[in-house]
Amino acid sequence: MPATVMRFLAGLALSLALGTAVAETLDRIVAVVDDKVVLASELESETALVRQRLRQQKVNLPSPQVLERQVLDRLIMERLQLAVAGRMGIRVDEGTLNAALQRIADQNGMSLSRFRDAVQAQGMDYAAFREDLRDEITIRRLRERRVRTSVNVTPQEVEELLNNARGEDSTEYLLGHILIALPERPEPEQIRAARAEADETIAKLRAGQSMDAVAAAHSDSGTALEGGNLGWRTAARLPTIFAQQVQGMSPGEIRGPIEAGNGLHIIQLLDSRDGDRKLVTQTRARHILIRTNEVVSDSDARTRLNTLRQRIDDGADFAELARQHSEDPGSGVRGGDLGWVNPGTMVTVFEQQMDRLQPGELSLPFESQFGWHLVQVLERREQDMTQEMRRAQATAELRERKAEEALEAWLRRIRDEAYVDIRLGGE
Repeated sequence: MPATVMRFLAGLALSLALGTAVAETLDRIVAVVDDKVVLASELESETALVRQRLRQQKVNLPSPQVLERQVLDRLIMERLQLAVAGRMGIRVDEGTLNAALQRIADQNGMSLSRFRDAVQAQGMDYAAFREDLRDEITIRRLRERRVRTSVNVTPQEVEELLNNARGEDSTEYLLGHILIALPERPEPEQIRAARAEADETIAKLRAGQSMDAVAAAHSDSGTALEGGNLGWRTAARLPTIFAQQVQGMSPGEIRGPIEAGNGLHIIQLLDSRDGDRKLVTQTRARHILIRTNEVVSDSDARTRLNTLRQRIDDGADFAELARQHSEDPGSGVRGGDLGWVNPGTMVTVFEQQMDRLQPGELSLPFESQFGWHLVQVLERREQDMTQEMRRAQATAELRERKAEEALEAWLRRIRDEAYVDIRLGGE
């Protein structure tokens, strides 16, 4: 996610005060990425934003040189992904961008005009904020198309996970993670250097330095600037190489270096908790799906759904309109009925939109990786955890694990295949 958007969303409630923003810099090229460049002014601006966000989160900052290099690596990866998206024809139109801005404003209890004022009050240019958000949506669409939609989970894998989990509790783990990256086919000297850095990193952790500071200084993972924090996860939702380690660890314990295809990993168990849930809230919903393609744009799909929404408000039958217009072959023939939906079953954006609705309420059109949706919640109920729910959770966990591993491999591949010339002082 672009750093400007991350900084604003994390800090809005804290009423940030950047003052006069970043000092003016004589521009020069600090990196060449294929046929694109990264300017010193961009790097300085993004570094200032990241530094401000880390301070708010009380993350110990690495040295200025290390932080600058971490931010530059992130900017390089953004450039590479946006270039791939451009070649694939992935575009975010003005209507989609405006709808995303409105959602962010709504989530913060603001009108769009107040939201614009809040962005500017934090020393940020609103037009630049819009473009950063456009880039964020573009990269998300790219990752969904290139990685997530290609991930396949088989019934056999689900059954194997369920069988292995029988008799185990649903403990959740909070892991800190550091990656010392290696290229796809490393030279012996590169391997030796990576092992030496991994040993130095582990020594710092065992000497009492915090995971967030060491990760920010040493990790090549995408979570480096978040202090290496992977968030609360069950073992099943962790990458396979970590799941094999974590269940035998005690809080504070460090494991590594763990060798994998993309480099050497170091993990630290920060905390654990009982994540068992006895009841879940199920939602019965129905939807109408309009897919985009070379002929149907985002704007076309949204307009069609707004027209259908108005017809439903005027008394038209949702089910009949779904049978006529929905492009979801599974639910369309059932009048859009999705049946009883368990938490974690649907893609994140769909579930978030559905969860905001009261029974009988109709959503505004919104976009997911599958197209544009109009959703209506019919009813909700509390249910005991069933085997069906366990299977749905297992499927989601396997898909998330595979998607993370596939994304890491894909990002490493496009980085290795690109021409990147870094021109920081001393490099």
